[in-house]
Amino acid sequence: MLGTQLTPSQYLKRCAEVFDTLDVSQIEGLANDIYAAYEQGRFVFLIGNGGSGSNCSHFCEDLGKSTLDRKDFTNDSVKRLKVLSLTDNTPYILAWGNDEGFDQVFVQQLKNFASPGDVLIAISGSGNSPNILNAVEWANKTGLTTWGITGYSGGKLKDLGKKNLHVPLDDMGMVESVHLVAFHWILNDIHGRINKVGRYKV
Repeated sequence: MLGTQLTPSQYLKRCAEVFDTLDVSQIEGLANDIYAAYEQGRFVFLIGNGGSGSNCSHFCEDLGKSTLDRKDFTNDSVKRLKVLSLTDNTPYILAWGNDEGFDQVFVQQLKNFASPGDVLIAISGSGNSPNILNAVEWANKTGLTTWGITGYSGGKLKDLGKKNLHVPLDDMGMVESVHLVAFHWILNDIHGRINKVGRYKV
């Protein structure tokens, strides 16, 4: 844990240095695939454990609500992004985890909800969580676009996902923080595209 060794200013400086190591084309690519799902009426699913699971919930809420312009909240004719975090259905997770094992909690939900052409965003700092890997493996075979969102070395997920957004850092907290910053840019970008504002203003 870097915060045990670094002062606040050193910690923030280290975090800033990490941003310079990122491949921004990966961030742009994830935004492109989410926007394509919106255009095509496909679902975007998110999965993750612990802090990554929390990021799933946060990103899902942002994408579902904040891609809309406020004036369109009550306009039922406006198309919305179909996005679902599979970390948030607690009874479903507990049923599969208790009866069949925790490695089944995401893949079994996907079998109910997902279709070819949908997008799966799988977040795992280590890249080695069995429940994440099982879901991505099934999604690949079923024709979903799969994204591995990783840290550390990327683990198995870095190669298993069809696409990857990788934060090359061995500190889970900072990895999760950088993921969330990237997600917020993606949200802003998709909001701009949908609502034709900012760089996308016509």
